[in-house]
Amino acid sequence: MFIGALARPGQRPDDLLVLVANATLDDHIAAPVFGIVCSVLRDPAQSEEVTHEVLVEVWRIAARFRLDKVTALAWVLTIAHLRAVDRVRSAQATADREYKAALLEQTPAYDEVSEAVERRLEDEHVRRCLQALTQTQRESVVLAYYRGLTCPQVGELLSVPLGTVKSRMRDGLIRMHECLGVTA
Repeated sequence: MFIGALARPGQRPDDLLVLVANATLDDHIAAPVFGIVCSVLRDPAQSEEVTHEVLVEVWRIAARFRLDKVTALAWVLTIAHLRAVDRVRSAQATADREYKAALLEQTPAYDEVSEAVERRLEDEHVRRCLQALTQTQRESVVLAYYRGLTCPQVGELLSVPLGTVKSRMRDGLIRMHECLGVTA
């Protein structure tokens, strides 16, 4: 019997039944259980939680205890140690998952990286093609396409007639298309 295994020399099982009836059995094993759990967890609050879980577990599975295999206290302390180790492993697994999730959030997807590289290469190609335009063509195209001005606004800013602005932009865009290899 489980209760008989907790008996101290000279203590009768009947006395232990009285202890159990008065809910003081926990007093005999709680301190050693808390000690072993605290030595593994090193956190008093978690150790109290695990100690409570162990005492409930012992109460729940007490019928499985066999005195011929091990002493009751060794059995209870083994359960306590296993529960404490499980708590450490669970905490470590949670920390590992959170760390991996944080790394995944920080790492850009492969497609984002390749797209950024392609965009930079295209931007450089456009800059080279813009440099190949005449000064007047470049001014007209940059003001219209990069500054967002209308053709009349470009003409007014450059002090040239609207038709001249349109001709410069048309010629500049044709040269840009040729330079970029764009087919119409």
